[in-house]
Amino acid sequence: MTTSPEAQSAPQPGEAETVSFGYEEIPAEEKTARVGAVFSNVAKKYDIMNDAMSGGMHRLWKDRFVSRVKPRAGERILDMAGGTGDIAFRLARSGADITVCDINQDMLDVGMERAEKRGITGLEWSCQNAEQISFPDRGFDAYTIAFGIRNVTHIDRALAEAYRVLKFGGRFFCLEFSTTEWPGFSEVYDLYSHRVVPQIGKMLANDADSYRYLIESIRRFPTMPAFEAMIRDAGFRHTKVEPILGGLVAIHSGWKV
Repeated sequence: MTTSPEAQSAPQPGEAETVSFGYEEIPAEEKTARVGAVFSNVAKKYDIMNDAMSGGMHRLWKDRFVSRVKPRAGERILDMAGGTGDIAFRLARSGADITVCDINQDMLDVGMERAEKRGITGLEWSCQNAEQISFPDRGFDAYTIAFGIRNVTHIDRALAEAYRVLKFGGRFFCLEFSTTEWPGFSEVYDLYSHRVVPQIGKMLANDADSYRYLIESIRRFPTMPAFEAMIRDAGFRHTKVEPILGGLVAIHSGWKV
């Protein structure tokens, strides 16, 4: 059954902080390296697996996401966890200046190779931790992150950094898996994701464990209302949630005003 994510409790004095890694609880300092290993393992097959797992629907979700961002020529946009470039390539069609960031260099290498093959130039690629971005305050008009924020160790710190690097009037957009609220569909999807997706990962990428983690990380991610509250707590205003497929996927947004 799908379990409802719960807020991480603060460690007691003398206790080490733990965070979720799928269904495991691990020391917080270990998560970045373990998530990094997952994405290094799947980088070469990441886009093929996205098609296989979603039946190609991830392409429609990403199109819809970028249409909500409404990128404009001359804007500076930071695409965090942009890895293989799917969002950045769509944003770049507007003429905006796109900086693609990811904590995993293997994912960035795949993205740069894809950009070269497609003849897409002008993108800036940077290896960055979403919790500690090296860029100065108030430098970007928009911040996007798609299917990445659930993998950071401290979501609140990543949101704080997003707020910091945005200009006043800047906008935040996040595309992330959530918990579908459609009766019946949630049970079917739960069965599919836990039993079928790891097997697809084994067949296409020879890696069931990494895809098992990715599914488990979805289950541990906050609900749509809880995540919207976290976005507001980071300082964003006029927040909005747009569910897709009853909340299986959701577009979250907010403004720095």
